[in-house]
Amino acid sequence: MAIVFVLVALLVLAVVVTANWYVWRRLFRDTTRGPGLTRRAGAVLIAGGWVLAITALVAERSGAPFWLQQTLAWPGFLWLALSMYLLLAVLAGELVRPLLARFLQRRDRARAAAPEAEAAAAQSEPVAVPGGAAVAAAADRRQPAPGGPSEPPADPDAAPAAPAGPSRRLFVSRVVAGTAAAAAVGTVGYGTYGVLRGPRVKRVTVPLAKLPRAAHGYRIAVVSDVHLGPVLGRGFAQKVVDTVNATQPDLIAVVGDLVDGSVKDLGPAAAPLAQLRARHGSYFVTGNHEYFSGAEQWVEEVRRLGLIPLENARREMPHFDLAGVNDVAGEDEGQGPDFAKALGDRDTARACVLLAHQPVQIHDAVEYGVDLQLSGHTHGGQLWPGNLLASGANPTLAGLERYGDTQLYVSRGAGAWGPPTRVGAPSDITVIQLASKQA
Repeated sequence: MAIVFVLVALLVLAVVVTANWYVWRRLFRDTTRGPGLTRRAGAVLIAGGWVLAITALVAERSGAPFWLQQTLAWPGFLWLALSMYLLLAVLAGELVRPLLARFLQRRDRARAAAPEAEAAAAQSEPVAVPGGAAVAAAADRRQPAPGGPSEPPADPDAAPAAPAGPSRRLFVSRVVAGTAAAAAVGTVGYGTYGVLRGPRVKRVTVPLAKLPRAAHGYRIAVVSDVHLGPVLGRGFAQKVVDTVNATQPDLIAVVGDLVDGSVKDLGPAAAPLAQLRARHGSYFVTGNHEYFSGAEQWVEEVRRLGLIPLENARREMPHFDLAGVNDVAGEDEGQGPDFAKALGDRDTARACVLLAHQPVQIHDAVEYGVDLQLSGHTHGGQLWPGNLLASGANPTLAGLERYGDTQLYVSRGAGAWGPPTRVGAPSDITVIQLASKQA
């Protein structure tokens, strides 16, 4: 097993090194005439970016001083996103490179042919001479001046003179590299802006067969994957709280991955959660990142802030049952999900809404006759084309889907993990409006 792990690690390292060498080559080596400061600066930039990224990840997981985590997180995590989109942009540039080179080649040939055509036309035109005599201008030009040297005949196979400025290949490399860099920076910049401005509200209507008419229109605000940490702090938490409260929900469901760090470091950042307001309260279940950050301490902290943790537990609301299970990551600490404890003795004639962080828990929810499961975890892929990997690991990437008699809704999440950036997967807070089929 250890040998397999080492081989996989070496393979991943080889892929990463090769990809970064390729990016350096296209952005710096191919755009310069020879070894020099630009190439060395490019190597330092790429290597330094990865050093910052790896150090930021290690600092976060090892519990380094929080000020150090914050110092490393911004440049390190942003580099992870930027390096990925630099690679994708440079790869896309390979499709443009031959087309641009062919276009420039045809343009240069056309420009070179134009003076030759003009000269040929001028040689064939007669030139009027005083006295009425007309002779061909071309013949006059072919006659050497008396006593003057004769011009050697032009060599038709001789190569045209080299154009001034960079060669065509160097020019193409610079255009493609510049465009790729601008596209990558623009993509990461816009994706980061989208996260920092705060999540947008998404509204989804979910009909439940067992829901009584009196509960028709009941609103549940689903908040997932806030990921408070070295990058997203108290100000971001306040934006989330303000956005949730503005929807005036009947109930608030925080479905895991609230934090990336200890209560000691992030307690002040999470403090705005005490301002959450809903008619029937705010509820919380753990996500996998809580178990990286001290789940027991965070359960107590959210309880202190006014949220109600559902640790494999159930509450009977006026018109339906609300249940919650721990995340599967808690199994390593003896605190994994227990569906029997949360759902085993309930009245199955009542509608049931389950809070479970990961969509993969839907299979147990179906077995226990849950009507609606609310989840997060996937971030909708967060960074395209990460959605392709996330789709393979989760039954539902984002949105509402049905599994037998059970419906699953997966939120893309309010925040971001690692790079504070989203591309192709905008953040959201979802207001689920329950609908009764009796209404």
